[in-house]
Amino acid sequence: MGKNDYVPLFETRPVKGRILFRLFAASILAGICFICIYRIRFFPLGGKVERWSWIGLFLSELWFSFYWFLTAVPRWNSVYRFPYKDRLSQRLEKELPGIDIFICTADPLIEPPSMVMSTVLSVMAYDYPPEKLSIYLSDDGGSDLTFYAMLEAAIFSKNWLPFCKKFKVEPRAPEAYFRTALEPDNDPVMVKEWLSVKKLYEEMKMGIETTTKLNRISEDIRKQHKGFREWDFVSSKRDHQTILQILIDGRDPNAVDIEGKPLPTLVYLAREKRPQYHHHFKAGSMNALIRVSSKISNGPIILNLDCDMYSNNSESIKYSLCVFMDEEKGDEIAYVQHPQNFDNLTKNEIYGSSFRVIQKFELPGLDANGGPCYIGTGCFHRREALCGKKYDKVRKVDWKKLNNRKIKESASVLEDTCKVLASCTFEQNTLWGKEMGLKYGCPVEDVITGLSIQRRGWKSIYLNPEREGFLGLAPTTLLQTLVQNKRWSEGNLQLFLSRYCSLLYGHKKIPLKLQFAYCIYNLYAANCLATLYYVAVPCFCLLKGISLFPKISNPWVLPFAYVVFAHRAYSLGEFLWSGGTFQGYSQATFVITEKIADDDVSKRYEQDLIEFGATSPMFDILATLAMLNLFSSVGAIKKVILDADHSKVLDVFGLQILLCLLLVTINLPVYQALFFRKDNGRMPSSVTSKSIIFALLACTLTMY
Repeated sequence: MGKNDYVPLFETRPVKGRILFRLFAASILAGICFICIYRIRFFPLGGKVERWSWIGLFLSELWFSFYWFLTAVPRWNSVYRFPYKDRLSQRLEKELPGIDIFICTADPLIEPPSMVMSTVLSVMAYDYPPEKLSIYLSDDGGSDLTFYAMLEAAIFSKNWLPFCKKFKVEPRAPEAYFRTALEPDNDPVMVKEWLSVKKLYEEMKMGIETTTKLNRISEDIRKQHKGFREWDFVSSKRDHQTILQILIDGRDPNAVDIEGKPLPTLVYLAREKRPQYHHHFKAGSMNALIRVSSKISNGPIILNLDCDMYSNNSESIKYSLCVFMDEEKGDEIAYVQHPQNFDNLTKNEIYGSSFRVIQKFELPGLDANGGPCYIGTGCFHRREALCGKKYDKVRKVDWKKLNNRKIKESASVLEDTCKVLASCTFEQNTLWGKEMGLKYGCPVEDVITGLSIQRRGWKSIYLNPEREGFLGLAPTTLLQTLVQNKRWSEGNLQLFLSRYCSLLYGHKKIPLKLQFAYCIYNLYAANCLATLYYVAVPCFCLLKGISLFPKISNPWVLPFAYVVFAHRAYSLGEFLWSGGTFQGYSQATFVITEKIADDDVSKRYEQDLIEFGATSPMFDILATLAMLNLFSSVGAIKKVILDADHSKVLDVFGLQILLCLLLVTINLPVYQALFFRKDNGRMPSSVTSKSIIFALLACTLTMY
């Protein structure tokens, strides 16, 4: 195509309201400067307690200001991407590349095989040439239950794929579709077919769930496929040989659906596990899949998904290829990251799991400055970039040449020869986990991997189509949410303190704004120190009669009031504009996560009741801080009532009292769980007792 005839396959548009944000950011910065001037100018010269309390609060405010600056940097010039899949189909339909899809699961008891199979079926049914699709399931649990579920999915796919095309099904995960879809009523023949496929799915699901509950495979089922013989040599899920089975060989002319159309390739892999070797969790699983798939299908584009993250948009592949195959800008793109959305969120999102503001405002900002970070799921990768290749400006991708690579070995030969690629010893003395594939050595291996790819000269793009590409399952209890966020936060902080810190590792390799943008997530855990100080110390000082803020009658109160209320109001506006609710904003909080919950927990989750029904040190801290603020608020109100000069007390301590009352309001769900709820989701009595004792002890020591 000549340069004058070039029509882009995707468009880049600046986010609306950037000028408004810049004016707002400038005003916040001015307010911060006035606060700093106040803290320095009015530094207390009295007692030691007053001085150190003042210094600690000033340092906390400096930290909040610095972190706010980090979050403002990517928002400065955010962009949205808009792909044109019709142009892709018109120009490059015959050159569409092979796509290898990786799905990772680890434990059939926590990640039910029926759920995993719904994800597998959703990607098998993509609106894409099936002969160019290959789906790989990595089972790190090494479970014959998951293998059995894969066999059932392979059989059901012969009916499901033509059904999806005929009925234009969305989403194409059968569990999600039949949960919400209405039976067609316009054609008796179509109604009969619809009910027939639904019955087939329910029978498959019931068979998988029954087998999972029994936790064993019957002898009749074992005789149905040679692959079950592999489990005769399995000692445990942590000690077994490589199990590799090609359940559907897309090259086989007999691998067709009920209408005679070809089926995608479907592969089951349980990599070798031995107690004396570290298996590197999901990163190791992904790297094994990269190697095995290179011999079986070798698709130049790889999509990786978590086992609960089903395809919600059958056009996602074509949307992403609009980026990779764009004649001018596509060759520099290493990966296309889709947002992580969830389909089990309640209206008010009581655990703040939607990441609405991050997806709507922060990630488009990263996109404008070199590309978003890799978040571990919902990501389309260029295989060569994931395998360690550096970006070459001169080289142009020849998609026809990539598509001409043919695998000649039979499925049985490939099963035997590829097992060594997933062995425990294959990676020894190689660059795998260092310069090739996903990196090892950190809980957030996905972030390090994405940063390393960008450091090699590649760019990435954030794609958020109107219909979400993927939907997964969010945690349904507070403890699950806290544990998950703790793992992410700790991992990102480890990353900042390691040689992979974006400011060092990315120095002169990626744009400075992108280096700062990575720090938003790397330093998220460090916020806890400043937050804890701001939540606890002003309350203690209020009980002791130490003022830490300007008087209400003093003009210096204005910058404090403006920064706090303007920032929170703008933040609330962003949340509401991105589809959240006021209650969801006020309640938002920012291992393997369990994908199943009992009926009582699910019922309370749907009612927007926070689930506290477990003992945890995190709950002890949360409840103690809530009680501390309650006692401080009561003490402050008592002081206002009993003091002869009420107005003077309010004038001197007004902002501190307001802060305590605000914290009490935020903690209302905690008080409800401590004292008023009677269901099993209430706070355990041991937590209630400890929080009251600790808070009373702290208040007593402060006052006396």
